[in-house]
Amino acid sequence: QVQLVESGGGLVQPGGSLRLSCAASGFIFSSYAMSWYRQAPGKERELVAAITSGGDSTNYADSVKGRFTISRDNAKNTVYLQMNSLKPEDTAVYYCTVLAPGWWGQGTQVTVSS
Repeated sequence: QVQLVESGGGLVQPGGSLRLSCAASGFIFSSYAMSWYRQAPGKERELVAAITSGGDSTNYADSVKGRFTISRDNAKNTVYLQMNSLKPEDTAVYYCTVLAPGWWGQGTQVTVSS
């Protein structure tokens, strides 16, 4: 069965960095675009970043451009989200997704606070 397992979340101070990972299994990873979404308390889920199946194209929410980088390693069936210069407003649960078939991971909490 399809599994998306996120890791790397935690508590970090403003200005700090975190690297999220999402290990995928149960499908042909290299055939699918991958995305990271996030949901903050009381807010709707929003797209953070996306990457094509081959990794040749990416797009980002305006709020994270220049600070976050999405990447993937098709040999390891893993997608990453490098998050730098974190702000308190980045606090949310971050989800790894395969949008087209509607597959979602369980999420990992990121808290940015001093």
